[in-house]
Amino acid sequence: MIENKEISALFHLIDDPDEEVFHSVSDKIVSLGRGILPNLENLWENTPDEALQARIALIIHKLNFRDLQEEFINWKNDDRDLMQGALLVSKFINPDQQPNQTLHEVEKIRRNIWLELNSYLTSLEQAGVISGILFSYYKLRGNEISYDLPEDFLVTKLVENKRGNALSNGILYLSLCQMLDVPVKAIQIPRQFILAYFDSGYRYAHPIQQQEEKISFFIDPLNGQVYSQKDVKNYFQRISVPSVASYYRPLNNKQVIRYLLEELAKCFEKPEQSQMKNDLITIAKILAE
Repeated sequence: MIENKEISALFHLIDDPDEEVFHSVSDKIVSLGRGILPNLENLWENTPDEALQARIALIIHKLNFRDLQEEFINWKNDDRDLMQGALLVSKFINPDQQPNQTLHEVEKIRRNIWLELNSYLTSLEQAGVISGILFSYYKLRGNEISYDLPEDFLVTKLVENKRGNALSNGILYLSLCQMLDVPVKAIQIPRQFILAYFDSGYRYAHPIQQQEEKISFFIDPLNGQVYSQKDVKNYFQRISVPSVASYYRPLNNKQVIRYLLEELAKCFEKPEQSQMKNDLITIAKILAE
């Protein structure tokens, strides 16, 4: 831990009743960088006052968030690996997470799928292998999206608990397909996050008007169930929404992670959670730039 008189003086001002003083003090502490974190964590552990603990926790969050923003900017400007983006979202909720265990488990799943795939399989058979290993062998389960369950959005918790929602399940499925060169992409039709197996000749950069015709079938990330184009068109009729080409346009990794951030932000609607919500929206806006 860093020890000096300036830090001691700043820490004594954290409980100042004047909000402006507190914000000034917290900004000064944050400017000292991550080296101050052990001091803050020690102060939090040895502070019985809950209100003061909340202020210390807010400063810790600001420190972590500043670094996380930089990591998202680097991710956006780099190779935009989908799993790495999802791990950054998990890190927002659990800053002390150890992603290596998640990556190790994902690699084991990838290897099991790879051993079952070969060039003679049809597109349906390929999807059947991936879904079979994920949902039958690995016992992955899916919950309907609930904004009362923020952990369901985190890929780290998905791998740990083998339970997620359409977004976290879908990101795991997509990541595995990207690793294995299987042409599955995410699309965002109304009220659904669903996966689509695109014909290998499909040109992602130049979508044509009837792009749904380039999709062989759809995959539900909650359970691996396959849907035909007729199934999806019936869905549009049922919800009284016209089926337009834009709904079938594949999302890139940046768009998927941005959508994940926006959906996760909806889990923090209480007034005392406004900082969390605003920070998630801030990162989502970074990815929109």
